[in-house]
Amino acid sequence: MTEIRSPIEAILFVAESPITAQELAEVVEAPLSDVEETLAEIERELVDRRSGIVLRGVAGGWRFYTAADMLPYLERFAASERATRLSNAALETLAVVAYRQPVSRGQISEVRGVDSERALHTLERRGLVREIGTAPGPGQALLYGTTELFLEKIGIDHPRELPPLADHVPPADIVETLERPFRPEGSSNDSRS
Repeated sequence: MTEIRSPIEAILFVAESPITAQELAEVVEAPLSDVEETLAEIERELVDRRSGIVLRGVAGGWRFYTAADMLPYLERFAASERATRLSNAALETLAVVAYRQPVSRGQISEVRGVDSERALHTLERRGLVREIGTAPGPGQALLYGTTELFLEKIGIDHPRELPPLADHVPPADIVETLERPFRPEGSSNDSRS
């Protein structure tokens, strides 16, 4: 099996998306079981030697990633003018699509409270969301969903693996307190007069 390890590592190093064990087996012309064993061995050895990279199974395939404890170094490296990051609007839009997919542009804007067309186009251009169909009924609005690249970037296999939103939503009384200053006068639910 040592004769297939180097080609597997080389393929994973240049891969732009996760590669399935079956694809690797076909390319290196080896039994699937040997490839799976080699992947497990690489994954284990990288962890054992505390490498700066790790091999992970995500989005139905395998890919090299940087180790989580390398984050401070990566942040320093990425803190340059050339580093491109998603705006808060794009991140909010991405969250709405991820949790509510399939979702229309109008529904996204309704959840965010602002027009989301520009942010949606940015996410499409970056390959994180895509059109996945049309809504039934009048107008047949385009529906959006996340892509394999999105799953790969956040390290999950399926959108149902996203953490529950309930863990991040404040209790109703806190929401009430936060929203009160933004309500028009006289529309308060407060019946005390």
